[in-house]
Amino acid sequence: MSNQLLKGKKGIIFGALDESSIAWKVAETAFAEGAAITLTNAPVAMRMGKINELAKACHAEVIPADATSIDDLTNLFNKAREIHGGKIDFVLHSIGMSPNVRKKKSYTDLNYEFYLKTLDISAASFHKVCQVAYQTDAMLDYGSILALTYIAAQRTFPSYGDMADAKATLESIARGFGYHFGVKNKVRVNTISQSPTYTTAGSGVEGFDAFFNYANELSPLGNASAQDCANYCVMMFSDYARMITMQNLFHDGGFSFTGVSDKMMQRFLDHN
Repeated sequence: MSNQLLKGKKGIIFGALDESSIAWKVAETAFAEGAAITLTNAPVAMRMGKINELAKACHAEVIPADATSIDDLTNLFNKAREIHGGKIDFVLHSIGMSPNVRKKKSYTDLNYEFYLKTLDISAASFHKVCQVAYQTDAMLDYGSILALTYIAAQRTFPSYGDMADAKATLESIARGFGYHFGVKNKVRVNTISQSPTYTTAGSGVEGFDAFFNYANELSPLGNASAQDCANYCVMMFSDYARMITMQNLFHDGGFSFTGVSDKMMQRFLDHN
């Protein structure tokens, strides 16, 4: 049931690939809540995914953009403003990729060319998005910029590899730009640390199925779904969250603050 939380708001959503993408769910939910949106992804990702289907369903235009390219991002923000007849209310950065993880390279045996690509695509791209939005004055007052992250930025998960470094950088960028954007025109910049989620990117991590089940059993509420995350993003885009900025917000059913669960302890007791 829609409450029209985003009625009259305009946004740009990065990273919708297919129905399993969190960005896809965010786009659908934002549209249902009254927002007008522009969709974007890298040209190679657009060829792999179904973004045009989503665009049709959400009455959205698609503007291809490589988020590591300042020229592409400048074109994106300028065209989005033309489409929507003014400045932007919200942006979702849902981008992450590690060649090292894809190639199953251990954290202790990284390919450093791959490593730089990981940092550029998964972290520096967020700085570039924010910088272009800032320098082109693309955001409305009290706008909201979000990026999706993961708790591996704070805790070690061996199979997450160099993506953990990227996520730590991503969260630092949110704090840095949160300050500058806040001073400029009250724009909020935050990251959302989501539960393990069956997306194209997430399920590519080695041992993902086992870890998904582990997190689900440890979390008092269980894992948050992609749709739950979409609902949270919409709330953060709305005026109800207009004083929240520079935060890393855990959206993980309580996983981040649970040391051990009764269910997990029972498993160890049964094993012994």
